[in-house]
Amino acid sequence: MFLVVENFLSADEIRTLSELAGKAKFIEGRRSNPHSLVKNNLIVDPEDPDGQRASQIGLAALQRSEEARNFVFPQRVAVPSFARYAPGKNYGPHVDSAFMPIGSQPLRSDVSCTMFISAPADYTGGELVISFGSQLLPVKGSAGSAVFYPSSFIHQVAPVTGGERLVMITFIESQIKDPMQRHLLYTLGEIRALEGLKMDWRTRTQLEYVIANVHRMWST
Repeated sequence: MFLVVENFLSADEIRTLSELAGKAKFIEGRRSNPHSLVKNNLIVDPEDPDGQRASQIGLAALQRSEEARNFVFPQRVAVPSFARYAPGKNYGPHVDSAFMPIGSQPLRSDVSCTMFISAPADYTGGELVISFGSQLLPVKGSAGSAVFYPSSFIHQVAPVTGGERLVMITFIESQIKDPMQRHLLYTLGEIRALEGLKMDWRTRTQLEYVIANVHRMWST
């Protein structure tokens, strides 16, 4: 249900994104969610051309990452966008909206993604904290990494106390709506990748049969 992909963005992409963020126009984060009482960050202006160029870099990274695609089973993807946290900024505990007003048909947010652009040493605080029942999982990814997790999970961004936290965020509508079904299908795929060549052809064919038909049965 939770995946960290290292080197999701290349060093050149991190450098380019940092430069674009330095030129882009940012606005108050609550402009995208005016009813939120806990959102205290800056987001890129959706009309800013540098922000739009950055979005395409983030989208291309997702499209080429086989590891990410095999985990989220993407059907539709929201355009990635910058979020910036200076000292004193944070995003309190929340659940991402079930549907995003994108295009003619709202996008159902099944999986949330944070792409880390700032290195952990560039800021203090600012951990992404994901709630798993009674447990809290803090994530402070390396520059260029990305974390994927169910949008239905309660999560927050801890207050930044120094430096600046720069990330890109996006939301994904998965072919597999149910998070447990999605996780099981991902696990079957991992078994195929790790053990498939060790199986005789009959066993491997049976595994392929299960994966293909479970995918077909569970897809929305």
